[in-house]
Amino acid sequence: MECRDAHPDCWSCPFPRSALGCHRRALLARPHGASHGPDPVERGVRSHLHRRIRGHHLGYGLARQSPVILYTPPFWLRYVTFFLMLPVFPLALAAYLPGEIKTATRHPLLAATKFWATAHLLSNGSLAAVVLFGSFLAWAVVDRISLKARVQAPIQTLPASSFNDAIAVIGGLASYILFVWRLHLWLIGVQPIL
Repeated sequence: MECRDAHPDCWSCPFPRSALGCHRRALLARPHGASHGPDPVERGVRSHLHRRIRGHHLGYGLARQSPVILYTPPFWLRYVTFFLMLPVFPLALAAYLPGEIKTATRHPLLAATKFWATAHLLSNGSLAAVVLFGSFLAWAVVDRISLKARVQAPIQTLPASSFNDAIAVIGGLASYILFVWRLHLWLIGVQPIL
C-alpha cells in the first residue's frame, strides 16, 4: 500500500510504505491540511521523473508502438541525417562557451535545435515524429524570428576565446560519436545505426 492511498494529496513519495518505514505514520500524525512534503514544483519534477524512469508507456513511446505512417523516407536520407546531425552537439556546447562560433551564429542552441529537428524529420515519417520534431522546428524558427525583433539587453559573459571553440568542437563531436554509438539506444530506445 502506497502512502498516497492514505493521503491522495501526498505525491512526495511514489514508493511503497515498506520502503519508507514510518513515513505513513508520520503523515497520519500531521494535522489535515499540513504540508505533506516538498513544494508543488519539486513534487511535479519527482512525478515526471518517476513516470519517465518507469518506462516508455506514455507519450511518444506509446505512439511508436503503433505508428501512423505519413511517409516512408528513402534509405539514403539516413546519411543526410547523420551529416545534418554533425553540427548539433558542437553548436549546443558553443551556446555556453563564448567564442567565434557563438558570435557567428548568435544563437547556437536554436541553430542546433533546427538542425536536430530537420534531420529527424528527414528520417522519420510517422505522425508522432512529425508532430514532435515539427513542433521543435517550428518553435526554434519562431523563437529566432522573435529574437531578431526584440532588443536584447547585454548579458555579462566571459570573454570570447578560440579555446572555447576548440572545446565545443572536440567535445561536441565526441558527444555525437558516443550518442550514435550507444547513448541514443540507451536513452531513446532506437538504434540509429542498423
